[in-house]
Amino acid sequence: MRFVMSFVNSQIAGDARAAALGRLELSVMEIMWSRGEATVRDVVADLARPLAYTTVMTTLDRLYKKNLLDRRKEERAFRYSPRFSRGDWERKRADDLLAGFLGGSQPSRELLISCLVEAVGQYDQALLDELEKKVRAKRRELLSRSGR
Repeated sequence: MRFVMSFVNSQIAGDARAAALGRLELSVMEIMWSRGEATVRDVVADLARPLAYTTVMTTLDRLYKKNLLDRRKEERAFRYSPRFSRGDWERKRADDLLAGFLGGSQPSRELLISCLVEAVGQYDQALLDELEKKVRAKRRELLSRSGR
């Protein structure tokens, strides 16, 4: 499994790597998604463990530079807000991951499909059935578009 995760990480597109979050960044984003907007002081107060103001300020600035947060000047401080909902961010990361695999070599595409089917099959039989239905529906859609 470690090999697969290492391979997956090596296939991630550049944007997705930039959007990947460290533990502190993810904690801060969780606060931002729940609050909607916050100052550095707000985030410091909401964190589960005490951290220096400057550490949180640097983390928020890094998230801003990764285009995950917007900010506006409010008196002498910035007020930050999430640029994307959590669902949109997760969808973008998944899209980037898949694009990395699909844009890669044939073996990486085959590995993606194989790992997906294996993981879904181990997780939930009903989900595997749903995947099969979606594949059939997509085939029908593509055939109808091509006029066959």
